[in-house]
Amino acid sequence: MDSSKQQKVCFVTVGATAPFNALALEVLSEPFLEALQRDHYTDLLIQHGQLGEGVFQEFKKQNEAMVKEKYGLDVKGFDFNLKGLKDEILSVKADTKANKAEGLIVSHAGSGTILEVLRLGIPLMVVPNPELLHNHQDELAKQLAVSGYVIHGKLGNLANSVAEAEAFRQHMHEWPPNKNQENNGKGLAGVMEDELGFVD
Repeated sequence: MDSSKQQKVCFVTVGATAPFNALALEVLSEPFLEALQRDHYTDLLIQHGQLGEGVFQEFKKQNEAMVKEKYGLDVKGFDFNLKGLKDEILSVKADTKANKAEGLIVSHAGSGTILEVLRLGIPLMVVPNPELLHNHQDELAKQLAVSGYVIHGKLGNLANSVAEAEAFRQHMHEWPPNKNQENNGKGLAGVMEDELGFVD
């Protein structure tokens, strides 16, 4: 990576319990990679799960050099991290000392991952897995998006949601909508800390 260029990471997680190869395939598609390039992303990190390993390795074998040359993206992937995903999630946060811009997390709609990301105040696109029983993830994603907490990503349209995420970023950092002297400038993460009593 050019040292003068700000690093900007898109981290994608498919989760640990159910296969979600459709998500892994879509974030490796040319429209999604083009969307990342348009918004100045430099890195795509994918937690693809055990069943997504073949999909990811095949993509890397056939496309790694092209993706770097055409889109300027470093693409890396892994099955799962037994220690959790906190380090990967934090890799998306802005850090002026490290020349990093705030990126984006694209996640399955599991409530544990959603809460962890919201708590850290990082832009989040939630993509329900339609193959799960009763499609309960879709209900959660819709409600969180309507409430202004996340972007509801839909398979087949994730590239367009990347641009939506850039607009959402500004909205998220202005949260809550009813600012007063007590909560001014805290953003969503600060409000969650106050309301839920998180202490790190």
